[in-house]
Amino acid sequence: MSGATRARGALGSLAFALSTAVPGIRSAAIEGGELVVRTTRDRLIGLMTLLRDDPRYACEQMMDLCGVDFPERAERFDIVYNLLSVSRNHRIRVIVTADETSPVPSVHLLWAAATWWERECYDMFGVLFSGQPDLRRILTDYGFEGHPLRKDFPLTGYVEVRYDEDRRQVVYEPVKLTQDFRNFDFESPWEGILTLPGDEKAHETRQGLKLPR
Repeated sequence: MSGATRARGALGSLAFALSTAVPGIRSAAIEGGELVVRTTRDRLIGLMTLLRDDPRYACEQMMDLCGVDFPERAERFDIVYNLLSVSRNHRIRVIVTADETSPVPSVHLLWAAATWWERECYDMFGVLFSGQPDLRRILTDYGFEGHPLRKDFPLTGYVEVRYDEDRRQVVYEPVKLTQDFRNFDFESPWEGILTLPGDEKAHETRQGLKLPR
């Protein structure tokens, strides 16, 4: 039996244990070769504590937390936690859902690094995290409006920033496009040209041709 097969079998056993013995699990299955667990917000802390402390899972590290936006859903956001067990050499992905107003319990008391990731998710998606004492924006500027990674956020943003020499300060102004959008045909200007400018003699030699003088 290969190492990959054994690893997949071990993850399958973990998935079965979670789906049958842990309350609040919506699903636990192998997806793309990784163990993916879906649960509810009210069961999140209990599950995360189990995944950290139980020696079967031993997820010592939370590698990152990210959001995914599905605007057509009532609970439009997936909040995705990627956990790593260094001692057991496996990864577990945990997913919960939320809307714009329903907070997700913070896991910063389980993994201190979660504060950075929760702040980023709040900044980019507007997801709220209850129990997080430092829920501030972390990537955008002070006074920024909206959440840039939401699917309904305009590609140009709402305002543009520049330094005003007269006022000697940074100012925010409504976005103004300085030129109309242009249409491109995406065709190379060199398509169909056998001889590039300046390459006439080399082309003549290659083709055995005599170009007019």
